[in-house]
Amino acid sequence: MRSLLTAAAISLAFTLFLTPVFLRLFRRWGWGQIIRTPEDGNIPPHEAKRGTPTMGGVIFILGTLVGYFIGTYAGNFPPTISGLLVLWMMVGFGVVGFIDDYMKVHRQRSLGLTGWRKVLGQVIVIVPWAIVSLNFPNPAGQTPASPYVSFFRDIPVLSFMALGLIVGWILYILWVTFIGVAWSNSTNVTDGLDGLAAGSGIFTVAAMSLITFWQFQQRCDSSDLVASFQTACYGTRNPLDLTIVAAAFVGALVGFLWWNAPKAQVFMGDVGSMAIGGVIAAMSILSRTEILAVIVAGVFIIGPGSVILQRYYFKLTRGKRLFLMSPFHHHLEMRGWPETTIVVRMWIIAGMLAVTGVGAFYVEWLART
Repeated sequence: MRSLLTAAAISLAFTLFLTPVFLRLFRRWGWGQIIRTPEDGNIPPHEAKRGTPTMGGVIFILGTLVGYFIGTYAGNFPPTISGLLVLWMMVGFGVVGFIDDYMKVHRQRSLGLTGWRKVLGQVIVIVPWAIVSLNFPNPAGQTPASPYVSFFRDIPVLSFMALGLIVGWILYILWVTFIGVAWSNSTNVTDGLDGLAAGSGIFTVAAMSLITFWQFQQRCDSSDLVASFQTACYGTRNPLDLTIVAAAFVGALVGFLWWNAPKAQVFMGDVGSMAIGGVIAAMSILSRTEILAVIVAGVFIIGPGSVILQRYYFKLTRGKRLFLMSPFHHHLEMRGWPETTIVVRMWIIAGMLAVTGVGAFYVEWLART
């Protein structure tokens, strides 16, 4: 418990008190937000945001790292492979986002990496991650991830390895890659208004930390692991360390939100939004709740979902639009909703979905006891 509280507190203090220092550096380096022109689909009120320091995701990534490592050692709880894998995904996707942001700032254009190059960067991060996560078993034979599709826990009839070792590994890597790319791009699309992605990320990752803490409280001992499919215990590897890293990330996001809430003094950029997606993907895979994450992190599906609907509706109707503009939060702006109203209501939706996911997780456990 000391590690958990220390990690969260240190991360919070880091981003809350050191963000102004980083902002001075960002201004000196010329890391100002590039806004799309009206011809590219810019919303007029966003023009006033031009030049606001961006790439602030670097701040809460560093805050998470500092908080996590200080917290684990302060509580005499050394980092585990599970916690390090979450950091790997966070930093790896953050680097891809950083490259995209830096290209925009350097070129003074709103276009950085092309869509497929961004996906390629994400794949480069997640494929080795997937391989490592299904290796390095502990004495009880647990690996950080599992070769099963998971909802509240592993689903025994949905094992990739049931199709053979080679096919199983290919399907497993494709599955994990899909999860990582999908969540990273979903959070990236959602980051379009001051505080929207940061506040939603706080609700989502906090809910995931509650899930992993409950898994720690109800973890299987060595004799229960084989029967964990039928029992109420959880076979998650290192659930407490997953809770610690999630708590550190939430603390860092809360401190960052102080400066990112409307009207934002700093934007997280793609480096931040993609890092949030990386944490959600890693936490869902390592906690065996990949499908449940669709509910817990459902707020991040609204934006990309509206983009997909807009495109298909446009093609089917030969030029008609379902929304005034996509993603959906920009449609609401075009309808005249104030930015703060949109952000707060999206936070409410994020909170409701997170609570619903945690509630469903708990009900499933009750049904097994």
